[in-house]
Amino acid sequence: MEQVVTVGLDGSSESLAAARWAAGEAERRELELRLTHAWILLSPPTPDSPAADEQNYWAQRIVHEAHTELSGLHPRLTITEDLVADDAETALLDAAARSRMLVLGSRGLDRVASFFLGDIGLQVVGRAERAVVLVRGDRAAEERQRHVVVGLSLHGPQDNLLEFAYVTAFTRGVPLHAVHGRKPGQAYPAARGAEADVARDLAEQARQELDEVLRPWREKFPRVRVIDEIRLESPAQAVVRAAADSDLLTVGRRKHPPTLGPRLGPVVQAAVHHAACPVAVVPHE
Repeated sequence: MEQVVTVGLDGSSESLAAARWAAGEAERRELELRLTHAWILLSPPTPDSPAADEQNYWAQRIVHEAHTELSGLHPRLTITEDLVADDAETALLDAAARSRMLVLGSRGLDRVASFFLGDIGLQVVGRAERAVVLVRGDRAAEERQRHVVVGLSLHGPQDNLLEFAYVTAFTRGVPLHAVHGRKPGQAYPAARGAEADVARDLAEQARQELDEVLRPWREKFPRVRVIDEIRLESPAQAVVRAAADSDLLTVGRRKHPPTLGPRLGPVVQAAVHHAACPVAVVPHE
């Protein structure tokens, strides 16, 4: 894995917003920034082939213009350009595997197919080996260094997710808001007067589990202030509501064998559809 943040560019305003976000994140983490544009018809440049330069003109312009803008905003940041002669999905998955994170522009909240390059965003988020961050163009400029939200299921190891969330909060110098949603099921008593007792017991059990998960990370990152919260509602609702005033929402995605194809759970689906802030989807075991 290279010490680099990669952003996928397609010439849209959303991907340029993603590049701005990625540049800030790369600078905070003291990493390089790679600007990637994939076009399967890209021609290899040769000294005696001016036609290749003409054919590649728009691909080159996309990365050159982004490079120029970001260099002005972040003069000390190392920025490289990467033109790839491959289909976008393959190129982005390869870039994700070689990077600390991959950043993509998101075109809206109404449906997954509205993401970067159509449904390619869904495929990349569901299959990438590293964290993928989706940035909405109309929200990227509103970042105010408030806090980072991480949604936790408390089932199974989530080290990759917690490390990403803690490092992000640490490098930004903001609190980490750890949220767990747990909705009482039908198996719990529904008799009048029993709901409050059930909710109290459920919340206490969940808080003990959350404290146990967070304890080693609090010790590892003592300078990160953590706000932990139990919400007695569905996990999907809990993380989306908690992220309403945050700069980044981080959620986990379990890794699955490639033969099963990309599978995104209800929490990730809710986050990428409805969270107004950038969303980081972190794969973990």
